[in-house]
Amino acid sequence: MSSAIVAAQQRRSFLLASTFFVSILSLGISAAQAQQPPADQLPPVEISPAGDPNRTRAKAVSDEGSGSRRVAPKVAPTTNTAAAPAPGSDVSPSSGTTAVQQFNGIVGASTAVITAEDIARSPAQTVQEIIAQTPGVQLTSLYGGVNGVGTSVDVRGFGAFATSNTLLLINGRRVNDVDIQGVDFSAIPRDSIERIEITRGNSGAVLYGDNAIGGVINIVLKNGVGGPPVAMRAEAGVGSFNQRLANVSVSTNSGPWSTSFYGNAIKSDGYRVNNALDQRDGVGNINYTTPDLTAFLTLSGDDQKLGLPGGRTVTPTGLNQLLTDRTGTNTPFDYGNKQGANATAGFTKTLWNGAELIVDGGVRDKKQQSGFFGNSPLIPFNYVDTKLQTWSLTPRLSIKNAMFGLPSSILTGIDYYDATYHSDRPEFKGAPPVHTYDLSQKTLAAYWQQTVGIWQATDFSYGARVQRTSVTARDTLDPMAPGYFGENQIAPLDSAETNHALHIGLEHRFNENFAVFARAASAFRTPNVDERVGATPSFDPTFTIALPKTFNLKTQTSNDIEGGIRIKAGSFEMQSSIYNMNLTDEIHFNPVVGIDLNLDPTRRYGSETSASLRASDTVLLRGGVAYTRAVFREGPFTGNDIPLVSRYTANAGVSWNVWQKYFVVDATVRYWSTRRMDNDQANTQLLIPANATVDFKLSGEYDRFFWSLSVNNVFNALYYDYAIASQFTPGNFSAYPLPGRTYMVKAGATF
Repeated sequence: MSSAIVAAQQRRSFLLASTFFVSILSLGISAAQAQQPPADQLPPVEISPAGDPNRTRAKAVSDEGSGSRRVAPKVAPTTNTAAAPAPGSDVSPSSGTTAVQQFNGIVGASTAVITAEDIARSPAQTVQEIIAQTPGVQLTSLYGGVNGVGTSVDVRGFGAFATSNTLLLINGRRVNDVDIQGVDFSAIPRDSIERIEITRGNSGAVLYGDNAIGGVINIVLKNGVGGPPVAMRAEAGVGSFNQRLANVSVSTNSGPWSTSFYGNAIKSDGYRVNNALDQRDGVGNINYTTPDLTAFLTLSGDDQKLGLPGGRTVTPTGLNQLLTDRTGTNTPFDYGNKQGANATAGFTKTLWNGAELIVDGGVRDKKQQSGFFGNSPLIPFNYVDTKLQTWSLTPRLSIKNAMFGLPSSILTGIDYYDATYHSDRPEFKGAPPVHTYDLSQKTLAAYWQQTVGIWQATDFSYGARVQRTSVTARDTLDPMAPGYFGENQIAPLDSAETNHALHIGLEHRFNENFAVFARAASAFRTPNVDERVGATPSFDPTFTIALPKTFNLKTQTSNDIEGGIRIKAGSFEMQSSIYNMNLTDEIHFNPVVGIDLNLDPTRRYGSETSASLRASDTVLLRGGVAYTRAVFREGPFTGNDIPLVSRYTANAGVSWNVWQKYFVVDATVRYWSTRRMDNDQANTQLLIPANATVDFKLSGEYDRFFWSLSVNNVFNALYYDYAIASQFTPGNFSAYPLPGRTYMVKAGATF
């Protein structure tokens, strides 16, 4: 091994260790100041039936209530140090105490929980921006940031392919489809969210399957169970760019039956020309709850119409639309529409004390229509009409009984998913399609995960998944159709493969103030249909077809190791970890040949630290910092940064109850460093600039009425977090600008 390589590895190791230990030392000063006398060892694992496993497999619990896997560390009752419940929220402001949120997630993993109160109080207007307050999470926005439509959440540095490497769950059930679009967070009514659980790293692959390479985000929805006989909430708002919104929710309870509905509607002209949004979303639940049997039915739907403004062109010859016409568009007629409908049903039956059978299944239906015209509605370029339907059945067994005298928790089950994809690709709507793509993917998996309290203060977890994936893909080509450009028909594919995911984790609590955790895991990601299909034929610089497309991509695999600490000292809490992830056959778009290929081996490594301090009964401080590296470790780009990943990200926030619940203040700041442009694997183009945004919110509540005034991007930073570089011309790129300072005023009432 050359001295240069050794020196580079030493520098990387030193930088990684420095970011980790500097964070610990600097934040640990506050911990020392808030240190409480050490308590006795924590109690052993508590054996009891799961509280609500139908909604999550690795679930969050609080110090109060039953059903936790472990009795949470003892904490003194606190006055409402997380500030009064957000105006209009369902949390009672008169309780006087706040349960400290713990996360009974996967042992050994780095985790975070965002509560409904955090969401309600946040100045951020989108769910993605709220999630981005978690260290290690980055955002990429293409469509002007309107209501967060099309904004991707990237956990641990996957850039343009973040949506395929971050697994999203709703109520513990995977909702990632087999296409590259990912899940649109904007389609989830914000007021319907009870909490968001984030598990970083790939250990979630055992419980949930592929796509969990960077991490798992589980959005747990409210269901109205245990509430008053009737509760209603209504809210309306107006904001910048002629934005109008309305939110409504209602829940009922009668005996074992309960229902809830959450709906929202939003219209906006958008920040840019051809950036208008018209969207409606809704989710409803029916629940039946008895001591030994619970059942549910969840229905949801969304309808979205969005203008696609495209990028702003910058060339080395002097054209710079970012300066001369930042809000303009080169694609004034392009659009993307989407309609979705989902149904999920299931039940949980207690078989014996500590054992439950959970059976649920569902169907998701998604339709998308997109038109691409360039700069003239009379010269069509491409039209896409796609239908995607996914059926699922996921029975599992939860057993929480002692095993060989040791507290034990077992979750084992079977996952079955059947997805069908049909996409017509004509030159314009109504024309015969040049290509018609038909793909189907079936997965059948079995998994086992067990957590054992091997000592009173030590948990050990292990698990494995075996998954069989079968894919059938066909391309029907019509060379007589308008728009045919000489491309070939893709050869059919009929494939079947078996993949494995493994996890092992350990957590030890030295006392109630300090704990360490570590894990190792392997995971996999199968190619999605858009990666198999590709967007266009592959051309070389002379516009000659250089390489035929193929459906047959390899499955991506990853191996992770991670270790960290947790500190809980009085009013101070901190979590910090370092990790290393090696990937093989990572799926990526290759700019040289213009199609999706399996890359040479790549690596992610970094550190993440988050902390919070209850400075007083009325003030809560929080912050976080992350160092994220994503690099090629072999091949022609060895050592280069993977595009669209910022090395440094940081956030900070404050919540202040100025006058009880009548007048409260919340503010957040989010920073990200420079990142490489999309398509710039060679690392020769300009960098996307570093930037930061500050968001501010005033809110209050009186009797049944509540209000808020938010100012986002207070200092009017003119920024963009996505740009795509030219394959052939240095200095030539297209950037997607995001809004400067914006305003939002909301008011509503509860009944």
